[in-house]
Formats: sequence, structure tokens, C-alpha cells
Amino acid sequence: MGLLKLLNSISLFSNPNSKKNRMNWNKLNAAEQLEEIKKESKERPVMIFKHSTTCPISTTSLSRMERNWKDEDSKNIKAYYVDLLSNRGLSAEIASTFGVEHQSPQVIVIKDGKSIYDESHFGISFKDVVKSV
Repeated sequence: MGLLKLLNSISLFSNPNSKKNRMNWNKLNAAEQLEEIKKESKERPVMIFKHSTTCPISTTSLSRMERNWKDEDSKNIKAYYVDLLSNRGLSAEIASTFGVEHQSPQVIVIKDGKSIYDESHFGISFKDVVKSV
């Protein structure tokens, strides 16, 4: 068993495509969706999680986010997930659209069409995401 498969099989690590996942992830896989995200963010904040599926730091950061998510959080934040390996060019579009530097893993919170929070690697904190909105 490869290291990534082993880590993903441990409950500490998570797969956003898993049925066990409590977060209601929306897939972000096209640059055209960014304009819709800007519009949605005027109604409620939008969180974008940029994930590299082969990176253990990214997997750990994703797991930390998911472990802290509660069902009621979906009323306050709409969560999007980007698989960076499947959508390589999309990260540059996100960076350009929202005026942030590309990082991976990275969380960006959009409110009223603008980035209000952006953090990467082990700096990603669900508590800080919630505080930002």
C-alpha cells in the first residue's frame, strides 16, 4: 500500500469524495465558476480550499478543516474544493481573480466578491475562517 493510500485510510486523514465526509463540498473545476462565486459571496461567504491530493501537508490541512466543521456551518459558509492536480491552471485564475498569491494547500474566504482571508499550509485554521466571516 502506498503512503498516500495508507494516510487516506487512517481516519485522521480524509478524502473529500468520501461518503463519511461531513462537509458538503462543492467542486470548483472551471474558471467560469469564479464569477458565480463572487455573486454567491454577496449572500453568504464562500470558502475555497485548494488541495494537492499527493501532498501530505495538504491532506492534513484538509482533515483539520473537516474535523472542525459542524453541519450548521454550511448556513454561514459555502465550501468549495479544488483538486489542483486535476485543475492545474485554475489556481492561477483564482489567484488573479481574488488578488492572492498561489499556495497549496490554501484556503481563501470570499465575501462581497473579495478575498477577506487567505492562509496556507499549517497556518490554515477553521477557527480563523469562522472568525473572518
